[in-house]
Amino acid sequence: MDSRFFCLCFLLLVLNFDHTVVLANGGGAGVIKVSYKFAGSERTLSALRAHDDVRHLNILAGVDLPLGGTGRPDAVGLYYAKIGIGTPSKDYYVQVDTGSDITWVNCIQCHECPKRGYHGIELTLYDPKDSLTGKLITCDQEFCKEIIRTSLSGCTGNSSCLYLEVYGDGSYSMGYFVEDIVQYDQVSGDLQTKSANGSVIFGCGAGQSEDLGSSDDALDGVLGFGKTNSSMLSQLASSGRVRKMFAHCLDGVNGGGIFAIGHVVQPQVNTTPLVPNQPHYNVNMTAVQVGLDVRNLTTYIYTVGDNKGAIIDSGTTLAYLPEVIYLPLVKKILSWQSDLELRTLHDIYTCFDYSGRYGS
Repeated sequence: MDSRFFCLCFLLLVLNFDHTVVLANGGGAGVIKVSYKFAGSERTLSALRAHDDVRHLNILAGVDLPLGGTGRPDAVGLYYAKIGIGTPSKDYYVQVDTGSDITWVNCIQCHECPKRGYHGIELTLYDPKDSLTGKLITCDQEFCKEIIRTSLSGCTGNSSCLYLEVYGDGSYSMGYFVEDIVQYDQVSGDLQTKSANGSVIFGCGAGQSEDLGSSDDALDGVLGFGKTNSSMLSQLASSGRVRKMFAHCLDGVNGGGIFAIGHVVQPQVNTTPLVPNQPHYNVNMTAVQVGLDVRNLTTYIYTVGDNKGAIIDSGTTLAYLPEVIYLPLVKKILSWQSDLELRTLHDIYTCFDYSGRYGS
């Protein structure tokens, strides 16, 4: 018998699709294969909570920063992918993050950036001068005007369009915007893919704070899949390369799967509307279910204030519920096992001892 210590932490509920994801042929449907960063590794609850705390300081605190979007390649994202950038193309390992609006990779000027990162992956510093298609973005270009409000920042003329990402723990990444060709896979029919590409504006990370650049979990950067016009998804859609739709399809106990860009025509896929006028992908939760018992939620819980709905975020480890939902849910779960000996872990998690087998 295998004795385990189980806690009532609510993981993000995501539909698990079969690998046969059907995309509409039109609109240049794209596919980005992703891997789960924590697959096969033991992570404590405190480590996972610390991971999420850093992220939530960015997403929920409403800090007024020069740029929209968040994304730490060492501590925030959970899913990473390999993409090609430049001509000739070079491989980069980036976090795929629905909570980030800016795509950025570490650049040649970053002397403190690690040479190897997560699981010994060899990291690559991007150099726009090494790419035949790489070019700088200047302050007088529309992208720069929209993203950093150049009239307020002092960025004028043909000066480089700079960015600064500051995170909740005080670490930062800074650099300048460039434009180059990004390579990704595209559905070509009969469940096959072919190479496709599009021009994307992204951040060239020239400097980092020491704690951000030295992490063993670091990757090359962040692939922003957020809602604003600066995200990679929005840029590819505006150029007609893809439709502005995507599906994150997970596979297996170790995570991973694909990000499918385009219209999913799989007949058994259910949809729910997004809450309008929100900076992130928010949905309204209407009920939670334990066994056959359904607890309907009042509309008030998720529809008041500026941050309406529940955020769907690929970069958060656990699911977080308001106390008004969490406490009755735990009570209902525990009512089925009244003889359980409960413990509190880290002053927040309701846990219990368990002896037996689980999973497959």
